[in-house]
Amino acid sequence: MKKHPARSVGLGIAAAIAVAALGLLFGRAEGNLADYLAYGFMQRALIVGSIVSLCSALLGVILVLKNYAMIGDGLSHVGFGSLTVAVALGTVTVDSLPAVFPEGVRSALVALCGAVAAEPLIFTLIVVTVCAAILLRVNRLRGDSAIAMLSTVSLAIGVVVTSTSRGMNVDVYNYLFGSILTMGTTDVYLAVALGIIVVSLFAIFYRQIFSVTFDEAFAEATGLKTGRYNMLVAILTALTIVVGMRLMGTMLISCLIIFPTLTATRLFGRFNAVLICASVVSVVCVFVGLSLSCLCALPTGAAVVLANVSLYLVFSLIARLKR
Repeated sequence: MKKHPARSVGLGIAAAIAVAALGLLFGRAEGNLADYLAYGFMQRALIVGSIVSLCSALLGVILVLKNYAMIGDGLSHVGFGSLTVAVALGTVTVDSLPAVFPEGVRSALVALCGAVAAEPLIFTLIVVTVCAAILLRVNRLRGDSAIAMLSTVSLAIGVVVTSTSRGMNVDVYNYLFGSILTMGTTDVYLAVALGIIVVSLFAIFYRQIFSVTFDEAFAEATGLKTGRYNMLVAILTALTIVVGMRLMGTMLISCLIIFPTLTATRLFGRFNAVLICASVVSVVCVFVGLSLSCLCALPTGAAVVLANVSLYLVFSLIARLKR
């Protein structure tokens, strides 16, 4: 294979800059990480972050190899739009509904809106799952267009609803870019349940998922119900995005799906090796990102992205030097 010294030098410079930037950020850190680890919010963030990053890496390998890497980005925007709509429904009152409806109907609608607003993640999960199933069923070309459409429309809906609704008790900035302070005990329970479900189903249906990932047409020709496994991946992806949305932010949760797999494929070609490496890379980057977020008061999602980019450049440089 023909070598390109200029590319190797460029990668080396980029990797050095990225690592140096992380070093500078840690150098500006206030306090000791060991002290922060004693706080409950940091412990909860580490638990949720580790589980979500592991699940994202496993699902990311499938999506990236099937050339659906951007589905995570699209679904995260859908999550933001549906979440804001769900929260905004809590501001609906009987007087705000059209008078043409009987009072009993309006009261029932207000009760329904209040129930949705009380558990916005359930509504968000349903919407994101439906969108994921639709995106995985269309062909690749149309899928790219559909993802772009869903992303922009959902983001626009979220911004419009947030701007026009009064009395919404939601911190949009934290939902957009993530925060370690938003993690509660419920999030930990959800993350643990998510981890058990994703890892268990991945282990049980490993062979089928492998077949659908690399040659869906051949798998279908052999009698495998590929639609069921695509739906399974869609549901698990939706679950992972919704659970990780509060930690990573809707704008950056797709980083956990895309970057670890791309980083792992720089050095490994076998499916098992990529799975293991992507999982390790994802968990390590989340830990580094959470540490940066805590010590330097950075948004969690942005800090995790910086860690992923740095490791990707380092792996790319190593791969270039090995050729």
